[in-house]
Amino acid sequence: MSDVIPDYPMTRTCPFDPPAEQTENGPVSKVRIETGATAWLVTGYDEQREALVDPRLSSDFRRPGYPARVLARRTRSFISMDNPEHQQQRRMLIKHFTVKRIASMRPAIEGLVDTLLEQMLTKDGHADLVADFALPLPSLVICDLLGVPYADHDFFQRCSSVQLTLSAPIAEREAARDDLADYLRDLVDKAVQNPGDDLIGDLVVNQVRPGHLTTAEVADMCSLLLIAGHETTANMIALGTLALLRHPDQLAELRASDDPALMTSAVEELLRYLTIVHQGLRRVATDDIEIAGTTIAAGEGVIISADAGNRAEDAFDGDPDTLDIHRAARHHVAFGFGVHQCLGQALARLELEIAYRALVTRVPGLAVAAELDDIDFKDDMFVYGVRSLPITFDTPTVEAS
Repeated sequence: MSDVIPDYPMTRTCPFDPPAEQTENGPVSKVRIETGATAWLVTGYDEQREALVDPRLSSDFRRPGYPARVLARRTRSFISMDNPEHQQQRRMLIKHFTVKRIASMRPAIEGLVDTLLEQMLTKDGHADLVADFALPLPSLVICDLLGVPYADHDFFQRCSSVQLTLSAPIAEREAARDDLADYLRDLVDKAVQNPGDDLIGDLVVNQVRPGHLTTAEVADMCSLLLIAGHETTANMIALGTLALLRHPDQLAELRASDDPALMTSAVEELLRYLTIVHQGLRRVATDDIEIAGTTIAAGEGVIISADAGNRAEDAFDGDPDTLDIHRAARHHVAFGFGVHQCLGQALARLELEIAYRALVTRVPGLAVAAELDDIDFKDDMFVYGVRSLPITFDTPTVEAS
């Protein structure tokens, strides 16, 4: 193990691969984070799953030693809480994200995909996959689920983007957070007077009115759901499509197959291969623990690098650095693991499956209209992806009468 403590996060050399330097010093090693503090980086797959179920690793950023990216005010939502508080708030939401509830949304999501593709295909063979499809789709879905007017999407997408941009000045990130919080508090206040048949209305009726949550707490909860509900899926749609286009043999196989299991497998493999939450899942030890023979003292920060874990050679059959839509990859950690595993994973999987299937089967001649070096990747953002993805496609020929 080197005596030099490397900086984290590390720089990618390939837009589809995590930095190789993460694993050079073994499954658990010390790194220097953005604030200048040190923390333990966990890159081994088994070690990550062990860490993510250990109650001695806290998600509460208020604890001393938590490996924060920036020293800024933050909104505390349930993903930053430990049990039992985390479990109490998560249970308030779980009925909206059950597999059965999400499956019932398939027709509505398919209808949105139909509309967005019809609009995109009317263009003259050129489009921006992000602006015209990948971003509107999950934004429309999460707005309908929460009860947020989609007409305000420019506002909340801007607020989300600023908050997730790691290079943005702290004051700008805090202002964007406050603007979004004020907006959502106004929606919650309106729901107190007239609750709708949506998630905000449900929280008002069952949590605010009985006194379990304040309107501000509901707004903070919905801010997390709104941001996570559109940013992650939008980036996965665009980046996953780009990855498939760079593997034309696998794209052609998906296009030719009518087996839904193959698309399900492809979605899981793309989630593993890309792992777009690429800045690490962060924790702080509340007691001394040992991971892979390394003692982590109480008060020391821990970063679980899911992108490294999802490329572990001992966790996945075959070469984990290659994309293989036939790989059994559902045990990946792209959604985390343990009590904090992503609440919206069933919704994300459904949206991705419907979106990818539509793009590969209903957009003839789909191709990227830019060199890889000219594509603007989101290296400086908490959620990885592309800011835009210019594409071309075949337009229907109109026969002369």
